[in-house]
Amino acid sequence: MFFVDTLEFEGLGNRSYLAGGMRTALVVDPPRDIDQVIAAAARHGVRIAFVAETHLHNDYVTGGLELARVTGARYLVPAGASVAFARTPVADGDAFPVDEHLVLRALATPGHTPHHTSYVLEEDGRAVAAFTGGSLLIGTVGRPDLVEPRLTEQLARAQHASARRLADELDDGVPVLPTHGFGSFCSSSQAEGEATTIGQERRTNDALTRDVDTFVAEMLASLDDVPAYYAHMGPANAAGPAPVDLTPPAPADAEQLAARLAAGEWVVDLRSRVAFAQGHVAGSFNFEGEGKLATYLAWLIPWGKPVTLLAETPEQVAAAQRELVRVGIDRPAAAATGDPAGWVRAGEKLASFPRARFADLAAVRERGERVVVLDVRRAAERTDGFVDGSVHIPVHELPGRVGEVPEGAVWVHCAGGMRAAIAASLLDAAGRDVVAVDDGFDAAAAAGLPLTTPDSTDRATRTE
Repeated sequence: MFFVDTLEFEGLGNRSYLAGGMRTALVVDPPRDIDQVIAAAARHGVRIAFVAETHLHNDYVTGGLELARVTGARYLVPAGASVAFARTPVADGDAFPVDEHLVLRALATPGHTPHHTSYVLEEDGRAVAAFTGGSLLIGTVGRPDLVEPRLTEQLARAQHASARRLADELDDGVPVLPTHGFGSFCSSSQAEGEATTIGQERRTNDALTRDVDTFVAEMLASLDDVPAYYAHMGPANAAGPAPVDLTPPAPADAEQLAARLAAGEWVVDLRSRVAFAQGHVAGSFNFEGEGKLATYLAWLIPWGKPVTLLAETPEQVAAAQRELVRVGIDRPAAAATGDPAGWVRAGEKLASFPRARFADLAAVRERGERVVVLDVRRAAERTDGFVDGSVHIPVHELPGRVGEVPEGAVWVHCAGGMRAAIAASLLDAAGRDVVAVDDGFDAAAAAGLPLTTPDSTDRATRTE
């Protein structure tokens, strides 16, 4: 008998796995906050005997080294990965007994990184699960451009070969259990679905249905922006991440918040975008705790800049701390909770800005009012259409390009509202007159706004 538990991390779009038998277990690609992994093992009554990394991760800081230290497990790391700590180097074909009848077999699957390794769990010699990391994902594969630009095409071709190796060596019914692909920017494209098998991927995955040249050409043409903080994740993982400290940060009063803002530090409000727009500390930024907090805060903040967290409850601060340590933002400088009115000094007022829908923007334009429409989606998202005459600055570029936003009232939008709220808070902090469009982009056409596509012959084509 064996089990496989999935640990999901929606904020980063990743998964880790705990798998094992009656007495011992293994962990694949653990998060940096290892307490939940240890708790999961305790629920099963098993000892963690192995901690396995499929590759040196580019999108988060691993907890593998600390988990192995705490539990005494063997730390399995691909032999080709250059690291500064002791580990068990893993080569293609290596096998490790996990529990009675259970063996973990390593399968070299380069592509996402040159040293990428998948792991196949076998019960009595029969494959029962494939932990594919950033190799074969659900309907796609891991992106090949995160290591070195000069290696991108070579690694894309390796991804094609690795996916086919997995399909050739494993039966159709074997579950495919990837680390990436659930919103992670490590995925070459975002696929739908929560579960898959080798057989399903054989029928639907481009790496298994297209020839290598077509597959590589299409993949290279579709690669999206890379979060800036990725540059810090690989080195951190290679050096060996330190244990995390999730104790509450120091409390900050209104005077301290004002001083931190005056010093150029980041004060981040974790409340909903609705609450933030209604009233917030002037100069603070809105990154919703319930959204992709870690991804976008780590992407936008100057690396190493002190950050203070604002939230309604201490529990929301604690949840944000847990998210942030996964991307190397280890200790908030301070935190404040409760009523926002207590976050400003006596005599000062909370700042605010309006929210709107695309229908409101259409009405403003129909009245002839001149406003700036700022689209903060990524370039790849604009290929399906954008509001005619809109200015395009992706939200992750906005901190360094605020000065490029034309004069006038700025109506800022994204695809659904979360990134528009981030951008609106950045612009508001810079003293701009801003309106946050909190609406799905599909509503733009329904509101009658003229949309343009990059290949349009008529720049004012109305999309029905």
